[in-house]
Amino acid sequence: MINIQGVNLQMRPSRRDWLRTGMHALAAPMIMTSNARAYSVDEIEERLARGSEIEGVTKQDLPTPSLLLDLDAFEANLGRMSEHAKTAGVDLRPHAKTHKCSEVARRQVGRGALGVCVATIREAEAMAAAGIGGLLLTSEAVGPNKIHRLVRLARQQPDTMAVIDHPDNAAELDEAAGAAKIRLDALVDIDPLGRRTGIPPGPAAVQLAETIDRLANLRLRGVHGYCGASSHVKGFQARKEHSERYMGPVLDSFAAMRRKGLPAEIMSGASTGTYNIDSALEGMTELQVGSYALMDVDYRIIGGRGGEVYDDFHNALHVLATVVSKNHDDIATVDAGLKAFATDREFGPEVARPAGLTYAFRGDEHGALTLADAEREIVLGDKIELVVPHCDPNVNLYDRMYCVRGDSVQQVWKVDARGHI
Repeated sequence: MINIQGVNLQMRPSRRDWLRTGMHALAAPMIMTSNARAYSVDEIEERLARGSEIEGVTKQDLPTPSLLLDLDAFEANLGRMSEHAKTAGVDLRPHAKTHKCSEVARRQVGRGALGVCVATIREAEAMAAAGIGGLLLTSEAVGPNKIHRLVRLARQQPDTMAVIDHPDNAAELDEAAGAAKIRLDALVDIDPLGRRTGIPPGPAAVQLAETIDRLANLRLRGVHGYCGASSHVKGFQARKEHSERYMGPVLDSFAAMRRKGLPAEIMSGASTGTYNIDSALEGMTELQVGSYALMDVDYRIIGGRGGEVYDDFHNALHVLATVVSKNHDDIATVDAGLKAFATDREFGPEVARPAGLTYAFRGDEHGALTLADAEREIVLGDKIELVVPHCDPNVNLYDRMYCVRGDSVQQVWKVDARGHI
């Protein structure tokens, strides 16, 4: 049935082995065969446009390249993170920059999240339009366009929060909030290491908090401190030491604000790579983890507590491709190339199913499969599922994700917060 909505694992250390074993742990065995009733793309689109239900649609019916969400893996990921947060005694405000999809956010909130973080004002507006509250905009809103849109959003959803890393921006937001007759919730954005955004930890951060607290139209809520440099440090112990080192001064600044009597109640940070590290840091109140819901190659290779493969969460996101050329015994070509995958990493996608294949880019629209170790013969028209290199920008390439259980397409969710306006 399709509805349009919003229009342990025991693995060996090599990446090939986790693809062969882990990818099949939650997915039903699948050999794509002809359907008794196949659906054309036009039929699917017509029914989606009408909001109709379609029985019997499978992956074989889908256009390619397409973005797939494995619902069994996705739901398991949400459940595991939710249970971890409860056990650790911290709140969840997952980062929607990963999925840019209000239907995903709705299910995260349904599992106990306070709301979601967003990276752009566009994401914030899309989430609010879908009824998602508890929004934390983790990038500074600077300039008339973004400030106007932020204040308009906060008027509609008073629990929206902004981050501030400079007193001039605080003054601009205060003036705009005053003109709109609202009081805007704000967190001090502290930079642990990256020198991207954020004020350095220490006296300057505390002074900025005091400045915000004095402004009549802003309400100080706490601290935002995200150490992206820690999230992909390879090896669990090295990652733990890195995060503890650089998050320590951020947490000290948060504690200093509280000692001064400032109304700092929220300490928001952490990543999928440090969720089980930062949640144990004294003072951390909420986790803004993102990639855990979908996962990608980038996180799988950082290593976990148990070994070289990070297997705390399952790969729920894949790109579906079709073999469109097969004229050689050792290689086949699929219709997913540079335009189908994020290319901001040194590595590319990895084949999840069928097992034993390796992928290489062959231009904008094509990729090459090396067949030497294929588990079965690859023929023209075969569907191939690939794990994306980096989930956040990969989702941003697609208008929708097809939600599947095994071979069956269950729902279609719009990626309603993608792009920029």
